[in-house]
Formats: sequence, C-alpha cells, structure tokens
Amino acid sequence: MSSIPLPLKGACRCGRVEIEVSKPPICTAACHCPGCQKMSSSAYSLTAMVPADGFAVTKGETVIGGLHGAELHHQFCDHCKTWMFTRVAGVDWFVNVRPTMLDETAWFRPFMETFTRTKLPFAETGAVRSFDEFPEMEELEPLMQEYQAWARAGEASS
Repeated sequence: MSSIPLPLKGACRCGRVEIEVSKPPICTAACHCPGCQKMSSSAYSLTAMVPADGFAVTKGETVIGGLHGAELHHQFCDHCKTWMFTRVAGVDWFVNVRPTMLDETAWFRPFMETFTRTKLPFAETGAVRSFDEFPEMEELEPLMQEYQAWARAGEASS
C-alpha cells in the first residue's frame, strides 16, 4: 500500500460531479452483498470509509439511487448514473466513498471484506479480515484501530 496523496480528487464517469477527500480513510472494504453486486455490476463493491468532514462534493450535485428510502443513501451522478458514494442514515461521521471515483487509486487496498456468505466463488480481494455479514457496530472501532496500524505498516514498507 502506498501513502495516500491527500487531497484526493475525483469525478463521476462524465465529469459533471466532482469530489474531494481531504482526510485519510478510517477503514477500507470490499462488500460482497447482492445489493452491491447488482449496483456495481461486479462481484463486489469497494469502499473507503472517509470522515464526513474530510469529504466534499466540489462540483455538481448527486441524486439518491439504489433502494430509495432505505437506510443507505447511495449517491449517483444524475447524468451518467455513476454510483459515487453512500451515506448511512443516522451515521453522520463517515461517508462511504467509491475509491475508483478518485484520480489516484494506487493507495487503495480493502482491509476487510463483508457479506462473504454471498461471495461469488472466484472473487478474491486480498482483504485482511473477512465477515459473513457486516460487522456489528461495537466491532467497528477496534477494526478501525486495526486498519490504522495496518495502513501505517503498509505505508512504511512502500
């Protein structure tokens, strides 16, 4: 893992919506749930959990897509329909940013993978930790601390 070249800038596929990440992620993940598989049209979705005060939409506006009205507010470019980030209802302190929206991606590695019970047989992520579903809320803080140590160790070795 390389060091994170902050700030990270990025955009949707058509460039009408631009984003910026100014703080390092608190954790990174790959999700194998059927919803992420369908929304990403892939075996899993990738996410960088970024502190909310370290994330901004700097150009354009997003619209909610995916399951409207659910606890997950998936944000898309209204023009090209690119899934850019997700906010969790009632959880204001972080934003799940799709790291592939960012111009620089060499730093990204999924630390954990979730919903492995629905993982496609060929899908490998290289994640350090795996969970059948999403970890319980009380598990998140220790996981984030473990991620920070893992990320620092990766930066030191690059």
